[in-house]
Amino acid sequence: MKGNSMTSDPIHDRQPIIAVLPGDGIGVEVTEVGMRVVRAAAARSDWSFRAESALVGGAAIDATGSALPQDTLELASAADAVFFGAVGGPKWDNPSAPVRPEQGILGLRKALDLYANLRPVKLAPSLLAQSALKEEVVRGTDMIVVRELTGGLYFGKPSRRWNSPTGWRAVDTLSYTEQEIERVLRVSFELARGRRKKVTSVDKANVLTTGRFWREIATRVGADYPDVVLEHILVDAAAMYLIRRPATFDVMVTENMFGDILTDEASVLAGSMGMLPSASLGSGQNGAGGVHGLYEPIHGTALYTPEVVGTGRANPLAAILSGALMLRYSLNRPDDAAAIEVAVEHVLASGYGTPDIAGPSTQVVTTDRMGDLVIAALGETSARITAPAAG
Repeated sequence: MKGNSMTSDPIHDRQPIIAVLPGDGIGVEVTEVGMRVVRAAAARSDWSFRAESALVGGAAIDATGSALPQDTLELASAADAVFFGAVGGPKWDNPSAPVRPEQGILGLRKALDLYANLRPVKLAPSLLAQSALKEEVVRGTDMIVVRELTGGLYFGKPSRRWNSPTGWRAVDTLSYTEQEIERVLRVSFELARGRRKKVTSVDKANVLTTGRFWREIATRVGADYPDVVLEHILVDAAAMYLIRRPATFDVMVTENMFGDILTDEASVLAGSMGMLPSASLGSGQNGAGGVHGLYEPIHGTALYTPEVVGTGRANPLAAILSGALMLRYSLNRPDDAAAIEVAVEHVLASGYGTPDIAGPSTQVVTTDRMGDLVIAALGETSARITAPAAG
């Protein structure tokens, strides 16, 4: 068996469906490379899938007036997995606009009930020198941040601004239900059971009612997992410890906005935001034997200015590694997922990199070339990668 040791069964005999939503700007480039690698992994293990593309974000606004057209939502709902690029850009950079590109991704998360966002942060040994922190601080960093994705300030109501007798005012609402908190905590504890058996729950229990609510539920859920160590940390302390001692974390779980901020902070540990993938998971089994999920690089369009688009300077590894997560969690192909991850590590260890992770001795390659190198490293029968010559 080339890739996944399994006998024939109805789930794996069925051709999975992937909804490919490239979005805007750099999202189009990295999504194309990421899907090439996923196709190569599937071919390596003698199986296939059907990929269907649709508009989302700014491109969808231009074409239809909506950031999430009904056709796109229907495709995403019917698919086994969604492979997402990035949305937004200067063309649509108007926070007061009634329709904004970001409504596309937010709408997908809510409509598909993708409540658990997994963001692995693992520093490749070959990129130790590219981290913004000292090597002795970041060495051994291998963690997953689990961010609650459908509650909190981003979705709470009321959310509005108005002109009062004393001037303009604005309000957002931080709201959580017991069920929203408990289900994302259970995802975190289950992940920790397969790793180093430690969960760090991040809240603001000293100030916020929702924070105290979160901590109470985390303590109760933790009692169901006596083999997993649970620690509680306030969000401001977590922000500090991520920089001072990142290698001590295993699985970190927190609410929506805290998770958004902390994972962007954690990107400096990996050397570049262009290295970090993500998986947004729902509940229940899809037709491929996995869970319905959406997979995207965390960098969005903000990491790369419009001047970079089309120049071949973007790092596709976050998209490629998001493809590996898609294979693992939604398409039930863990061996192929691991093969991609090993291939990426091999390429980096061989001295190749895109401009954002380049050191003095790095052989800098283009976006497409990085994809080619990963594909070449995927199988023993593919073209072998040799380290670039010194100097």
